[in-house]
Amino acid sequence: MTTLIFILPFLLLYTIMAIYAERKISAFIQDRLGPMEVGYYGLLQSVADLLKLIQKEDIVPTKADATLFKVAPFVIFGAVFAGFALIPLAPSWPGATMSSALFLLLAIISLDVIGIMMAGWGSNNKYSVLGTMRSAAQIISYEVPLSLSIVCVCMMTGTLDLQEVNYQQSIFSPEPVYAWGMDVSKVGGILAWNVVKMPILFFAWVVFFIASLAECNRAPFDLPEAESELVAGFHTEYSGFRWAVIMLAEYGMMLLVSILGAVLFFGGWSTPLPNVASLKLADWTSGVQGTWSSTLWGIFWLMSKSLFFVGLQMWIRWTYPRLRVDQLMSLSWKFLTPLALILIIVCGFWRIIFT
Repeated sequence: MTTLIFILPFLLLYTIMAIYAERKISAFIQDRLGPMEVGYYGLLQSVADLLKLIQKEDIVPTKADATLFKVAPFVIFGAVFAGFALIPLAPSWPGATMSSALFLLLAIISLDVIGIMMAGWGSNNKYSVLGTMRSAAQIISYEVPLSLSIVCVCMMTGTLDLQEVNYQQSIFSPEPVYAWGMDVSKVGGILAWNVVKMPILFFAWVVFFIASLAECNRAPFDLPEAESELVAGFHTEYSGFRWAVIMLAEYGMMLLVSILGAVLFFGGWSTPLPNVASLKLADWTSGVQGTWSSTLWGIFWLMSKSLFFVGLQMWIRWTYPRLRVDQLMSLSWKFLTPLALILIIVCGFWRIIFT
């Protein structure tokens, strides 16, 4: 219920602004202005596009499987949206404490590939089917290094509870957290983040981030869409509101993996400012646990970190060219997966030596 009341409206607003931001970022990279005519500095362009999509006719191809075709966008979005229910947005966030939350989250978001296959097969279009097969192969392949990089965090923290992972990186930790010869839970800030406490996890984050781009079908891993040869991939036949739902799912997945990355590696809802001598920066920018102040500060820091990573995904999209399908698969199976396995072994030795 919390997810439905708070996250869904935010997700809609975020998508509108993210589309505008991506247009402006791409325009800046390509030395042009981007949207300028609708609203001040083009701010209402995404709103105008949304209104246009809502008013468009809902077309279902004559020879398509109508049931699969109509349901598929909502299966894709539902898998992504359900994942937000397990994310702890702040200390004491309702419903966020679950001993196997991380495992369940990976299981839920992996279901979006079923919706993608339903969309492509139900469209009865050869371009859609090719896009679907590419997408299924890509997502399943990159789930392996993605999951292995997350296993590294689980080994180092000793838990699958995302809220517990957050607490271990904050001043609210109920137990001392030692790193570099001191209790970092008292210092807080960036010194308590996993990538700082355990630098080996920075390389795990690199694997996680690259794999998450592929999971989101973002360039340079947007082979399922590949508009130059497949028109628009698995959603070639979609128009209007159903196409908008698919795009909402894509931008929602970008935010979800960014939040997950922030929680696992970069302190989640904890402040980046440490306590330095008499300057209690972490205390001042964390609020009082169990009050509205800690909730608001937690949401602010988590969203700030997550939106930074969303911006990084957009930057990469407009910087690097699309990979060939053989390069994409080779990167996953020949490089990222072996690297992730090596990191797991190193994390095991790290736990033995330093704990």
